[in-house]
Amino acid sequence: MSIAENKKAFHEYFIEERYEAGLALEGWEVKAIRAGRANLKESYVVLKKGEVFLIGCHISPLPTASTHIHPDPVRTRKLLLRAEEISKLIGKVERAGYTLVPLNMHLSKGRIKLEIGLAKGKKQHDKRATEKEREWQREKQRLLKTEH
Repeated sequence: MSIAENKKAFHEYFIEERYEAGLALEGWEVKAIRAGRANLKESYVVLKKGEVFLIGCHISPLPTASTHIHPDPVRTRKLLLRAEEISKLIGKVERAGYTLVPLNMHLSKGRIKLEIGLAKGKKQHDKRATEKEREWQREKQRLLKTEH
């Protein structure tokens, strides 16, 4: 079940590989995410000292959050991946010029997971071509509907 999606990522990048990562979250964040209060629009993924972090993901706290914690809605959150996956990502990001982008936050077996994509940036003409292709698909659907 999808909670938050990053639609802009598919417009800005070619997604080549996808990974599912766990998130190290605090209790109030889990409650807020389950209530659908997460936003991936401005977020990105970075590698630091052999660890993977999600930066800029906005999780707005519920008004019922505890009084003794001061929630930080855009704090840096650690992503949980296997060591071999992390080393593979480090190699590709540092050598091949790829970037990591968050694609989708969802629930899997009761746990909150983040799907990240290994992506290469699109050039302006690639974005235009994608847009033309999307419009052509829409037009095709419209034409097929009018025939029936």
